[in-house]
Amino acid sequence: MARPSRKSASPTKPLLKPPVRVGSLAPAALVGELRSLHEAAEDPDIHRMPADQELFGALLYLEAHASALKAAGARQKAALARVKLWQYIREQADTRQSKAIKDARAAHVEWAQLAPALAVNAASAAYNKAMRLRAAELPNPSLMESAIRRTPEAVLEAERLAAARAAAERRAQQEAARQHRLLAPVASRLLKYRAGLDDGQDITYWLDEIEAVLPSCETPTQFVSLATYVKAAVREIARAERGNPSSAITTDEASMAYAAAVELVTRN
Repeated sequence: MARPSRKSASPTKPLLKPPVRVGSLAPAALVGELRSLHEAAEDPDIHRMPADQELFGALLYLEAHASALKAAGARQKAALARVKLWQYIREQADTRQSKAIKDARAAHVEWAQLAPALAVNAASAAYNKAMRLRAAELPNPSLMESAIRRTPEAVLEAERLAAARAAAERRAQQEAARQHRLLAPVASRLLKYRAGLDDGQDITYWLDEIEAVLPSCETPTQFVSLATYVKAAVREIARAERGNPSSAITTDEASMAYAAAVELVTRN
């Protein structure tokens, strides 16, 4: 009996596991550590080693002069560090090559012209390879729900979703800024006329919080904090007013400031 053929996965279906990467690294610092190992081993040619920032050239030197390290521990440490640095270069290459392809396309280079540079034989293959390389420019896989397939369809879908998330974040930030422009003067009036408000412990606490954040309220997170504090102050003033209306608000200015805060909080 013939085995049933395995269905191929959808080109946009995400992978279950993200690829393992060496991730962020300080390559110049690591090369500096390797330089120190060679200096400690009295490598006679260490003066010829390229600068720590010249990663590729430094790795070629360290490979050619690996025998200068006599201690087994130093050889192991240096070899492991070189493996990690080459992996780092490998991971960086996709992103850098993808950006070079974008520049070439922006300069009106045809896919057929890119094919030899990408080591493929056809324009369609150059396009597909370029799309796979674009996967390296997508958000960190650890921040995504699942890893994407390196197919043109999957990359385009992931880019669409990333753009949609970025647009939603921009809209949320714009809305927070708009709300802040309405909220800041209301919060200022509460502080200006706080002497006419009940000075109970809870009200005082939230007014103090407003006073602390309002002068430097610039980020979306601070906008949210200010809105939270104003809502809490309004809630506590309302509670005090229910308990003893004659002492909760004692001046007309404070009454109007509170009324404006209630209206804004209720509307939002």
